[in-house]
Amino acid sequence: KQILVLGLDGAGKTSILHSLATNHVKRSVAPTEGFNAICINTEESQMEFLEIGGSESLRSYWKMYLPKVLLLVYVVDSADHARLPVAKQLLHQLIQNNSTLPVVVLANKQDVEGAYCITDIHDALSLSDIGDERKMFLIGTHVAEDGSEISSSMKDAKELIGQLVLETQ
Repeated sequence: KQILVLGLDGAGKTSILHSLATNHVKRSVAPTEGFNAICINTEESQMEFLEIGGSESLRSYWKMYLPKVLLLVYVVDSADHARLPVAKQLLHQLIQNNSTLPVVVLANKQDVEGAYCITDIHDALSLSDIGDERKMFLIGTHVAEDGSEISSSMKDAKELIGQLVLETQ
């Protein structure tokens, strides 16, 4: 069972995964062409993350992997206001047929000037419409300078994901 990591191209999925895996920042600027799998070990569990690229040509694969996963991590670029409606539409389409899949939304790039705050992201993605039965979380994240230690919000996200994986196994 895997954790699926999805989001539009440029949202920061690969950078987040690398930061979660190493506890250090490494920004990635190259878009993921296809798939990217990373295994992260914590004291409690071993978590296998599968990232699928967010470019339009790869989005058709997203739905195929959903039935096989424990958890969906959906990454959005908080500063990319123009593409939030697309991010919202894709998220809602993804989870409409699976009312119990836990979702962790990472509002990434909170450190970028003009980034929407958490409440604005919550509203822009219409997260209140997603249903009450589902475990759903929204965390603001950012990947700081290369080589530095990951932010407390990234540590929180990693801890939360680990906890959700333990609960759903």
